[in-house]
Formats: sequence, structure tokens, C-alpha cells
Amino acid sequence: MSFVPIIPATLELDPQGVPVSSQFGDVYHSASGALDQARHVFLRGNGLPARWQGRQQFVVVETGFGLGHNFLATWEAWRDDPAACTRLHFVSVEKHPFNAHDMAAAHAKAGAPADLSARLIRHWPMLLPGFHRLEFSEANGRSVCLTLMFGEASDWLAQCVATADAIYLDGFAPAKNPAMWSPEVFNALARLADSVTTLATWSVSSAVRKALTDAGFAVEKTQGFTGKREMLTGRFETTRTARSSEPRDAIVIGAGLAGTALCERLAARGWRLQLLESRSAPAQGASGNLAGAFRPLPSRDDNLMARITRAGFLFGLHDLARLAEVGEPVRWAQCGVLHLARDAAQARKQADTVATLDAPGEYLQWCDVAAATAHAGQTTAQGGWWFPQAGWINPPSLCAAHLAIASRHPLFSARFDQHVDAVRKVAGQWEALGTDGQVIARAPQLVFANAHDASRLLRNLGNGEWLPLFSARGQVSHLDAAHCAPLNTVVCGSGYVTPAIDGWQPTGATFVVNDPDSALRESEHAENLDKLARMLPDAFTTADAIPVRGRVGHRPVTPDRLPVVGALPDHTRLWLLSGFGARGLVWGALCAELLASLMSGEPLPLERPLTDALSPLRYRSSQS
Repeated sequence: MSFVPIIPATLELDPQGVPVSSQFGDVYHSASGALDQARHVFLRGNGLPARWQGRQQFVVVETGFGLGHNFLATWEAWRDDPAACTRLHFVSVEKHPFNAHDMAAAHAKAGAPADLSARLIRHWPMLLPGFHRLEFSEANGRSVCLTLMFGEASDWLAQCVATADAIYLDGFAPAKNPAMWSPEVFNALARLADSVTTLATWSVSSAVRKALTDAGFAVEKTQGFTGKREMLTGRFETTRTARSSEPRDAIVIGAGLAGTALCERLAARGWRLQLLESRSAPAQGASGNLAGAFRPLPSRDDNLMARITRAGFLFGLHDLARLAEVGEPVRWAQCGVLHLARDAAQARKQADTVATLDAPGEYLQWCDVAAATAHAGQTTAQGGWWFPQAGWINPPSLCAAHLAIASRHPLFSARFDQHVDAVRKVAGQWEALGTDGQVIARAPQLVFANAHDASRLLRNLGNGEWLPLFSARGQVSHLDAAHCAPLNTVVCGSGYVTPAIDGWQPTGATFVVNDPDSALRESEHAENLDKLARMLPDAFTTADAIPVRGRVGHRPVTPDRLPVVGALPDHTRLWLLSGFGARGLVWGALCAELLASLMSGEPLPLERPLTDALSPLRYRSSQS
């Protein structure tokens, strides 16, 4: 799917003060009140709140997020219900989302719950196409998970992976916006439904009733809201396989960016977890670097790498904000990132990419040499991409924050200095064995989040030869900042460099495949300094030898440079989270959320083509 720029909606009011769309010639909600309409039509029409009570999770799918009043009304009802489900998922599609300022103004005018509106506005994502997942946790351990799909409803609903308990149909009137009420949309919704799925809408159009019936829904007219005599409710009639419930009890091997993020995400879902790490502390491998660049990687054709790094970057921003809100802030700086072109030819391609994508300036801009130099605070060799919301992250602090939140949950435990020599399955339970052959941990589910060492454990099971997960040595050089010109922002290109941190300026990194040596090499320091000089000719303030320290990490890499996230074949309840390469900071949180959603049977935070592109099965199928 090509990148389609989002055209935001504009807040307009009719003489009665009701939000309207001049583009579609229709109102966003009844003049009698947006919140009351949502409660009558969508909550009551779907048997809520009674149907979510006592449940582990409940999933609402909506067509037409609009100003978010239905979401806020649902969130408020869920929050005020002590018997409500532990996790409420709200999945909604919107082709023309509002910006945060307009939405906040509309919420205030409609009398929406101010605290919930403020939380939504604070985390409102950039208006970019695709999936955007936001999570809002409550003090009692419950959470609301909002998945927004910005773009054409028929496209995104067809690629959504979820099972709906309730459907809200709330587009503009069928005569005004027929695409939202099309057979394609209703068939996509039917694919997300099963025998317990209900729906509700204010529209009783005969064409809508027929299209819903043709898609497999049984519908009936009921009492409408205020001046509207009737509305529609329905239920999906086709029998589907009953939903299964997997045991929420797992071993996670590895306490780097992958394993700690996954533990936090699973703990939020109430899992019993045992985290095993061979080192004496978390973030001792490649996740232990002083700092790394945190930014996406766009492309003119919006390829897989571009789409997955964009999704990871956006979810990562939300994750960083969420961690700070719950008292575990990460050490990072939103100083912006420059991605410099190698030469004039690539500079022209980068400029063309920015023009073609037409993305919001808060996400991506093009800078010529003068502008890039102004951002960096020192001369740059070329112009390049400018990511104003990006920056650097200290990976150990990110691991520590995720681990600290996971540790708040009583069913979580972490053990270090625990080398897992082998794994086996006995009577439906996975067992992790130490070097002495004794069982270290036992659970019905097992996750390999231990970088490239996952290949060893998988081969020990007798079938890991098909997985091309290998190690890449990366040496980072830490330069004494007293000998370096001040730098305002992260700069990437042939390598990367960050502003000074604790008196040292990290730059790198080398990339040497299948080299297990962890010793520092002067030749690789020289390589890193050469890359830096090519990006920033005035990086050094002295011709004298620069004091250099450094660090070597071994990163798990795949042939297509994409992560591997999902179930491993031939074994039930065996999962893999690895292959981040040099992009663990942009992929870690999103991939952990994806795997936690897969393991928990929840709606996925990415569209189906992207989840398929990350699955370990892509390598198994390519060899069959």
C-alpha cells in the first residue's frame, strides 16, 4: 500500500454550535448531545456495560472516529464500572482525523469528561497513515487500549487483525458518504465478527440493512435517540470457532531491549512471568550502549522498512511518554535527528522523498546544507532529512524502566546469572535447563528474546537450521567531548553521532558479521572517526589525538534486516522476539506490544501485511 497523506478535518460549527463537515455536508453528532447519543445508540445498543462485566478483555470496533466522543463515552462508562473487563480495546478507523487542538475544543464544548479528554489529547498521534496504538492505564491495573487506523476504512479494516465483541457504525449519512457504508466495509467487519458480535448504528437506511444482512448480520430496528424515531441493532449470525483461552504463564529468556519490553507488556495483561538472563544484570549485551539514535527511515515508495520503522517510532514516542507518566522516565533527549545524504545525488533523492510523501513537518522535513548546519550547530557535509521529534535514547535506562514497571506486578520474577543451556517440553510444559541439566524454570509458554542465541536453543530442539538469525559485531567509539565541537542534535549518515553525554560523544558503529570477539579494536575506532569526519568535517576542535573509549555489542540480524516476531513452527506456545539489528530502540517497544498481543489473543497493533512480514514463518515458507 502506497503512502497516502492524511488530510485533516477542520472544526466547523453550524448555527446551533454542532460540529459539521462542509466536505460531506453532515453533522458529527446530534444537536441533543454527542455523549448522550453515544450512550444511547452505541453503548445501550450493544448491551453495554453489562456485556463486558467479568471479562478479561472486550473489543469494540468503530467506523468513523470523528471527534472521539463515542470513545470517550465508552471509556467513561468502563472506568466507572467496577465490574468491567480488565482490558478494553477500542479499534477505530478515520480517514480525516482532527488535529489535537480542534478535538480538544470540541470536547470542551460537548461536555466530554475533561480528564479523559486531556489524556487522549496529550497522546494524540501525528496525522500519518496507518495504525496508531495508544494505551491508557488505570491505577487499579486495568487499561484502555485505543487503536486508530488513519486512512480509507475499506483498506484498513480489511487488514485489521481482531475479533470484535461490539461494532459501532458511525460514519456520515450513507447518502453523504457511501464509501463508509459499502459492502466492502461490511464484509471486512464480518471477517472481524463471530457468534457473540453485536452492532449498533443510528442509521436505518434500507440499503444499510440489506448490506449488513448480505454480510451475515441479523438486524432489527429499535427506539432511536431523542428526535430520531428508530436506530438499528444487530448480531453476527454465522457460527465461528469458539474463542480459545491460552494459559497466561511464560518464561522469557533475555533481559535486553526485547525481553524487558515484552515483560512489561505481558505483565500489563496479567501474565505470570519468569525472566531469565545469563548476565548479572539487564542490558549487558548490545542493549548496554551509552546512547543510540531513535528515528524512522522513510522511503519514496513507503516500503516495508519505512512502514515498520514509522510504526515503531510513533509507538516508541507514546511508550516514552507513558513511562514518564507512571514514574519511570527514560534517559533520552528529543533533540531531533539529521540523516545526512552521502552525496549530491542522494540528497536529491531524499528531497524528492520528502516532496512525494508530503508528511507532516513535525514528522519529516528536508534540509539543505545551511539548514542542516543550523540544526547541528556545526558544518555538515550535505543536507538531509530532519526528524524534529526524534533524538537519542540511553538503552539501559529504557530496559530499567520497562523492568521496573513489570516488577510492580506480583506475578513477575526476574533471575540473573541464569544461563539457559537447553530447553525442552515435558507434559505440556516448557522447561529451561541450566548447564548442570537441572530445571531452572517451567511454564506452558516460552519466549526467546535472547538475541542471536535463540538460534542455538532452537537448533538444540532439532529444527532451527531454517532460521537465518546471525550476529553482527558493532563497536561504538566514545570520544572525549572536550576535543569535539559542540553538537546540538543526533547526526546519522555513513554512521551516527550524538551530542555529548556525561562528557563523552558516542559515535559508530561498525558492522562485522559472525565475529564473536568482544575486544576493542583500534582499526574500528579509526573507521568510526572516519565516518564522523565525512559527516561533520569540523567535528574535532584539535588535531591532537582524541581520547577514545568504546564498547562492543553483538546485535541479532536477519537477511532482510527486519525483526522476527511471532510463533515458531513445529512447537506450540513457543515464541521469538529478535532480529532488531541496529534498530532496537525504534522497534523494541512496538515488537513487544505485537508479540504480547499475539500471545494474548488481542487486536494487533499493526496491519496484517506488516505482521506477516515480521513473522518467523517468512523464512520457513521461503525454504519450503
